[in-house]
Amino acid sequence: MSELKLVFDAPKPRTKAPLHLADFSAEERKAKAKELGIPAFRVNQISTHYFTHYNDDPATWSDFPKDLREMVRKEFLPELITLVRSVSCDDGMTRKDLWRLHDGVLVESVLMKYPERTTVCISSQAGCGMNCPFCATGQAGLTRNLTAGEITAQLVAAARSAAQGDLPGGPTRLSNVVFMGMGEPLANYNAVMRSVRNLVTAQPDGLGIGARSITISTVGLVPGIEKLMEEGLQVRLAVSLHTPDDELRDSLVPINSRWKVREVLAAADKYAEKTGRRYSIEYALIRDINDQASRAELLGKLLKNRHAHVNLIPLNPTPGSKWTASKPEDERRFVKILEDYGIPVTVRDTRGREIDGACGQLAAAVKSES
Repeated sequence: MSELKLVFDAPKPRTKAPLHLADFSAEERKAKAKELGIPAFRVNQISTHYFTHYNDDPATWSDFPKDLREMVRKEFLPELITLVRSVSCDDGMTRKDLWRLHDGVLVESVLMKYPERTTVCISSQAGCGMNCPFCATGQAGLTRNLTAGEITAQLVAAARSAAQGDLPGGPTRLSNVVFMGMGEPLANYNAVMRSVRNLVTAQPDGLGIGARSITISTVGLVPGIEKLMEEGLQVRLAVSLHTPDDELRDSLVPINSRWKVREVLAAADKYAEKTGRRYSIEYALIRDINDQASRAELLGKLLKNRHAHVNLIPLNPTPGSKWTASKPEDERRFVKILEDYGIPVTVRDTRGREIDGACGQLAAAVKSES
């Protein structure tokens, strides 16, 4: 039990984040409204404005009593995130947003528009405690967990941008969500799951995005994977493996000292069996570190006949880092070896390189300016 506590605990915020509509279930929202003397049907109006119209400013709600608007703002919709900076690339189709939280902490989200979908990558923690040396966020360390309200606020902001047509090509609907921004989602389990429930619950009580369009990433927190498989949700699991051998992974992904590669894959296998969903193996290709043919062979042997897909990620190097992306020929060789083993493999789109696309880089840059 003490070991689990070390994994799932995080530093407490300097001041507690205000409670928000998104921190509560639909039933809890009604109970709170009753305590405040707000009629139950008004809760439906509040949720409709927030989750359907993406409007979090009661002062603009013409269908809501003026004498209740300030109370609703304070008790249900306090401002949790404030936009600090947005930077775009890929002809405007990729936009990174930097948000300041109530206590001054900075986190990032990335909105990406594709021909067939609009995806947001969101943060679940400020910083990260997993300490992976090639990751900008990991090197920043963990500041604190985000609340469900703070996570959901990123989602609603992305949905609003999509609906308003802020990206080229006109209005669209936010269709996909990946918990792959700053932080280890399964180390902030309860807040992440409340946010997932906010996503999958039909409007007006949630955003109405299908569970199969949601991906939760983890570096391999086995207890968290085991909890996730009991949730009864069809979300996709992504395991950030980065190397198939324990010797290298102990240094690349330090949590591997607790749960080794085979333990992590066994938990992912159980998840796939329970949900019927193929899981993804995230593998950042790092030049001369983990991109050798021998490691591709070992990965192929490990994953053969497993319900897994490999997503190779050309490393987006952080400024001043010794880590850099693999050579194109080494990347192609890695792909070919995996394909020869019958492993489904893709190479991730390298969006965001022009805007320090790796999570944590924009936040680090703004901190250095201040």
